[in-house]
Amino acid sequence: MRRIIAEDAEWSLAIVPLLTELCIQHIVKNFQNNPLLKKLLPEHQQRVLDHLSPDLPLTITANLIDDENYWRRCCIQRWPVCHVSRHGGSWKRMLFERHLEDLIKHFIPGTTDPSVILDLLPLCRNYVRSVRVDQFLPPVRFPPATREGELSDSGSEGEREELTMDHYELGDLAAGLKHLEELDLVYGVKDCGMNFEWNLFLFTYRDCHSLAATVKACHTLKVFRLTRSRVDDDKARILIHSLLDHPALEELDLSHNLIGDRGARAAAKLLSHSHLRVLNLANNQVRAPGAQSLAHALAHNTSLVSLNLRLNCIEDEGGQALAHALQTNKCLTTLHLGGNELSEPTATLLSQVLSVNTVLTSINLSCNHIGLDGGKQLLEGMSDNKTLLEFDLRLSDVAQESEYLIGQILHTNREAARQQALNPNHSVPTISSPENPAG
Repeated sequence: MRRIIAEDAEWSLAIVPLLTELCIQHIVKNFQNNPLLKKLLPEHQQRVLDHLSPDLPLTITANLIDDENYWRRCCIQRWPVCHVSRHGGSWKRMLFERHLEDLIKHFIPGTTDPSVILDLLPLCRNYVRSVRVDQFLPPVRFPPATREGELSDSGSEGEREELTMDHYELGDLAAGLKHLEELDLVYGVKDCGMNFEWNLFLFTYRDCHSLAATVKACHTLKVFRLTRSRVDDDKARILIHSLLDHPALEELDLSHNLIGDRGARAAAKLLSHSHLRVLNLANNQVRAPGAQSLAHALAHNTSLVSLNLRLNCIEDEGGQALAHALQTNKCLTTLHLGGNELSEPTATLLSQVLSVNTVLTSINLSCNHIGLDGGKQLLEGMSDNKTLLEFDLRLSDVAQESEYLIGQILHTNREAARQQALNPNHSVPTISSPENPAG
């Protein structure tokens, strides 16, 4: 009997690869030049996908591969932290959204080739639904040749400088992404370190007009956020005007900007010309006149469910106007008025609202000056309320006893709501608060 003595000590007939395995290895090795995935049997397709490199060009894989495990490997290789839940639970959608966001965040106008983004849009148009960009880089500026005796801190020079600080225009996104539903933007520069300049955080009028045209053209847009971008009244009015009668918009977030009463009046007009459900104007410069405009629109609105005006300065004049509106409004469920210089007069009217309103589930009056008597008024209004589930009165000068008793009523309401959710077809009896509840 003949014997074969192999030079490789580990060689054995038992481990000679099957022809199928050799074919799969060849397909994987040459996939970039010959991507014949769809011609394979399902079990062979999966084995090829398990061995494909995550570094393959998107021009090949975008419309060919739907396997989530493959896209998961691609995401994990690119980014150390991956929250797929923020992308609808889809790894493929996450890769395209984050890849597009990274390109926009590092795009330098006048330096980066626009085709870098334009070539990607046809590949990701069916998968991108959300774009979140927290950085827009300005063009590269070369120091101007200054003449002797000229000053560089004049206001006119700052105005001329603003004209040259425009950022990447997003108009191509509206045309190229047919399923775009969420746009979350911050005009600024991250990690600028010792190179900090206020000009790096300019949201110019050209940026504003370009963005306004973009959101107007994007008929599928449901959520629009533009925060921490130094948006003032004039720019807010330009943006909001483009959103009037928008067919799909449900949430508008312009928090942490410089919007005053004129911008608030524009937002009030939007409430009457849209189906907006969430409006966030937190940390702006809205005062009583702006709040009164919002209140007038709110009194007749039938779609808004959440209004956030925290960290403004509407004072009692604005707070009372909103309270009057809530007596007739039948849709608002969440109201945040924290840090608005409110006091007892507003609390008195809100107590009347609490006794008749059956829609509100959450109110925040924290960091105001409600006072002892205002707290008692709110407690009196809460005694007849069965629907409010959250009521934040921290740092509002309310007596501890009033705050505690209001908390007990809220606990009762939450328990009733829980029972109603468990037994939707049965009425839940009123649960009385114990006289001496524990803890």
